[in-house]
Amino acid sequence: MEMAISFHILWGVAILISVVLGFHSSAVTGNVERSIHYNWGTQHSEILGTGDDDATLVLDQTSGSGIESKRSFLFGSVEMLIKLVPGNSAGTVTAYYLYSGGEKHDEIDFEFMGNKSGQPYTINTNIFTQGGGGREQQFKPWFDPTADFHNYTIHWNPSHVVWYVDNIPIRVYRNYENETIPYPSKQAMRVYSSIWNADSWATRGGLVKIDWKKAPFIARLRRFRARACKYDGPLSISKCAAPTPLNWWSSPPYNQLNSAELDKMKWIIKNYMIYDYCKDLKRFRGLLPGECFKPQY
Repeated sequence: MEMAISFHILWGVAILISVVLGFHSSAVTGNVERSIHYNWGTQHSEILGTGDDDATLVLDQTSGSGIESKRSFLFGSVEMLIKLVPGNSAGTVTAYYLYSGGEKHDEIDFEFMGNKSGQPYTINTNIFTQGGGGREQQFKPWFDPTADFHNYTIHWNPSHVVWYVDNIPIRVYRNYENETIPYPSKQAMRVYSSIWNADSWATRGGLVKIDWKKAPFIARLRRFRARACKYDGPLSISKCAAPTPLNWWSSPPYNQLNSAELDKMKWIIKNYMIYDYCKDLKRFRGLLPGECFKPQY
């Protein structure tokens, strides 16, 4: 009993330190300019280098654009403030996601599917493991995502993935690898954000196309933070996953949602979820993925 109490006290001290300092030696936190670079569409996008660390993602008839973090990570929290394209953005998609690369890639997605003026965006979340995806849950926002910046955070640890919007959890995907259900636990991922032409499917299944008269379509980014474990090779897998006090993302408080977070998420699901792959029997011909039969939070 004394050992257990001492262990939890040690966790508490480590968590307090991480809150006070904001990050530890294996984490990256800072501005957009220092932490990311454009990997396509640089001809008409820019990092402004202002005090607010603004960057722009631009889509016109010549190209979209995208950014990529300079480092790869394995577990932790990554966050970005994003202000989405205002007005008629039908057919466009602005994305913010983690991606490992490779044919059998892991990926954790936020995708913001555009709309015609006066219609809400769709927030699409998805997760890929070993190249397999198809795990979408979609939500309508309870705010105007084009009027101001909002915080989109992906928390990823050996126990679960949580998608947050303005610190409110909207989705959880738990690790059931021990029951042969895939989970992204062994591939490091970089952080990406991009905007592109997706009018073949993004708005009403592709029925509404991009109105290029409204171009350019501009999304704005601010304050990228990766409070996450730096990946420096295969030895990092065990280091980043180790249940140690310094790996705060794997500490007991971060391995499951607390009661207040659960209440908020259930409220979001009840009032704003518009699609859940685990309820789409027609799509899977009655054979739903294994995780759909497991508790998710």
